[in-house]
Amino acid sequence: MGQHAGLETVNQTAASPLKPVRKFGLRDKLGYMFGDFGNDFFFILVSSFLMVFYTDVYGLSAAFVGSLFLVARLWDAVADVTWGRFIDSRKAGAHGKFKPWILRMSFPLVISGILMFIHLPGMTNGFYEAYAYVTYILWGTLYSTVNIPYGSMASVITNDPVERTTLSTFRTLGGSLAGLLINVVGPLIIFVDNKAVANRFILAAVVFGILSIACYIACYKLSTERVVQTETQREKVKLSATLKGLARNKPLMWILVASLTFLMCFMLVGTINVYLFKNYFKSTTALSLVGFIQPAAVFLATPLIKPLVARFGKKETASMGILLAAVMYGLLYILSDLHVNAFIGILAIAMFGYGFFNLIIWAFVTDVIDYHEYLTGLREDGTIYSIYSFSRKVGQAIAGGLGGFALAYVGYNSKLDVQTSGTLSGIHTLATLVPAVIMFVIFLIVMFLYPLNKKRTLQLAADLAEKRNSIQ
Repeated sequence: MGQHAGLETVNQTAASPLKPVRKFGLRDKLGYMFGDFGNDFFFILVSSFLMVFYTDVYGLSAAFVGSLFLVARLWDAVADVTWGRFIDSRKAGAHGKFKPWILRMSFPLVISGILMFIHLPGMTNGFYEAYAYVTYILWGTLYSTVNIPYGSMASVITNDPVERTTLSTFRTLGGSLAGLLINVVGPLIIFVDNKAVANRFILAAVVFGILSIACYIACYKLSTERVVQTETQREKVKLSATLKGLARNKPLMWILVASLTFLMCFMLVGTINVYLFKNYFKSTTALSLVGFIQPAAVFLATPLIKPLVARFGKKETASMGILLAAVMYGLLYILSDLHVNAFIGILAIAMFGYGFFNLIIWAFVTDVIDYHEYLTGLREDGTIYSIYSFSRKVGQAIAGGLGGFALAYVGYNSKLDVQTSGTLSGIHTLATLVPAVIMFVIFLIVMFLYPLNKKRTLQLAADLAEKRNSIQ
């Protein structure tokens, strides 16, 4: 592995070499779950309701909001990689390398999130546009400072491939719990008689912000970093060496494409669903029901993950789930005259399907981090995770921009109490046919192009352990 030392699971920390470290267990899983719980209190709030806040409270055009989301997410992608390289240049302290940053940056992150939902009545359109740009980009930048160390931390909590899958599962559970609270309670707080109310948005932001801080603290207290790099042999990694390794890492490249595509679809659906139920079905109460069913579908899938992955493998389980979702969304498009309850029933099956992919995706990331080390001898958790996060931010940029542009294209007008029939039909197509096509593409990518099947993943873990032991 050249001049770079490997990583090993040890009973010590960098700052206290004689202090024993407890074994990996449920406490770590819960701690890691709380991290994404905290992340998604604001991430899902923003994903689901910020556009409607901008269009219906600030009165901004959907096209402008789409442009804002596109610019901000592309900037965030750069911030992710920059912060990832910064994190990799830091030494581990008494409490680890990654989790101290989660605690440090969580407070400014939450404050910036609350600022986004402040409404000063009577201001000009130009003021609202400028305020939206400044606060949204600030929040996105600070989100990188928390999310990059959080995501990177999974690979140093344990090096066991099966336990990493459980971390991925618990992470998704955390996000699902946040989604349950926000998507069920959020519409009840924010909307009054199917209309967005400005003061209700800031109330929601404050409540979810307090909960977010509590979850970040729990993540810090409960999780432990165990996989420690040997600092005596560690030298500064040149960017050129990292880039060469990335170019050779085919699993990383394909999981980047699949994840980008999935997140683009997920964000687009989250944005459009608000308008689908508010305008097409004329029922924000139904939107709350969907907000309950989505995490419920994930909870149903959760106990099936470990046995299915153990028998068939990660890529096989994830790809079959996403194929089921694609079929269900296609059915929703074909059956365009469904009652809202029947629509939600079929949608629940689709959510159950893509829940498998969402539960497994973070375990894919830890595998490709290991593969990068196997190829290059470089252990760059923060950098690799930031590259992965970069792709997700690009997906968010495309989805945010696409959502705004698509709404503008189908003729959505926030000043109309009732949208035209053409607009309503366009919203229905955006919410059904588009995700059906995108999810089928994801199935093809994961099933036929991503190379780390069950056999190759187990062999990778064994080969990497042998390489690490050989340099000790």
